[in-house]
Amino acid sequence: MSEKNAYGIDWKKLAEYVKQANSILLISHIRPDGDAIGSQIALGRALSDLGKKVHLVNADPVPRNLRFLDPDGMIVPLAELSPEQKADLNQIDLILVLDTSSWAQLGAMGDWIKTASVRKTVLDHHVKGDDIGAEKFIGSDAEAAGSLVFHLIEELGLPMKFEYAWPLFTAISTDTGWFRFSSVSADTYRMAAALIDAGVRPDEQYKIIYEQETFGRAKLIAAALSNMEQFLDGEGIFTWLSSEDFERSGAIPSESEDIVNITLKVGGSRVALIMVEQKSGGYKLSFRSRCDLDCSLLAGKFGGGGHKKAAGAFINAPFAEARKILIDSTVEMMNSLK
Repeated sequence: MSEKNAYGIDWKKLAEYVKQANSILLISHIRPDGDAIGSQIALGRALSDLGKKVHLVNADPVPRNLRFLDPDGMIVPLAELSPEQKADLNQIDLILVLDTSSWAQLGAMGDWIKTASVRKTVLDHHVKGDDIGAEKFIGSDAEAAGSLVFHLIEELGLPMKFEYAWPLFTAISTDTGWFRFSSVSADTYRMAAALIDAGVRPDEQYKIIYEQETFGRAKLIAAALSNMEQFLDGEGIFTWLSSEDFERSGAIPSESEDIVNITLKVGGSRVALIMVEQKSGGYKLSFRSRCDLDCSLLAGKFGGGGHKKAAGAFINAPFAEARKILIDSTVEMMNSLK
């Protein structure tokens, strides 16, 4: 079902790079989500089936809620590489970065990439990124990095099988809000159908992804909902999570992922913002929109990026100051649309 130039990407060229390589390193971003992990695992298994020696290394470990995607521990955190694994990385001849091209999003892996002297490529669906010295294959219209991996696997001539389909379905479904976001197209459902044909059970996936909340995350959600504020006559929702909220709930940092989505369930809301305090200081920012406001442009004001409907950034300022800057910037951008 793959088009020759789906998403405007030269799939034949990228596939040739993969075929020419013997040892390949797959990298994704810090605080990896379902799209990042699912894409890595699916492509890693596919490349292994092609006879490639594949290394999956990230700056951060796989979050607890996504470990079901990597039961064999294919993805190794950079800090946990053994001497033998580090030696193997000196033999790679291709780096493929998935789901980002931002130095900030690469974390500690960024320093490693800077020193590597092999071919570097990026397969991503985010519009904004940095020049990381890699050839970019960007599909900005793609709903998920998993969609891009789906097409690359097809271009490599591999039949879709369950071992690829399971993580790919997670990648696509989580990055589309279980097929709710405006990024979803008829092609999205055609890909989903192909993955179901390969053995994926959507009902089982949904239970694993969305119905296995820890008690700590449930309490963290409660804290975020309790902290909610409205602005712009109810069109805007702002909330935050403090270090104390994490301590009281017993939740871990990764369990704050996508809580901001829940706040958009408030009737009349069009944009939602959340500030999550970081142990190292400052606040992680997440933006969600269900109107014409472009979250990637809003995040760009804070050095971040992402998609039109969902984006993220970071701000290093005291709470009151950060809150005011964040809301004022959102109000200014919303008013410019009227």
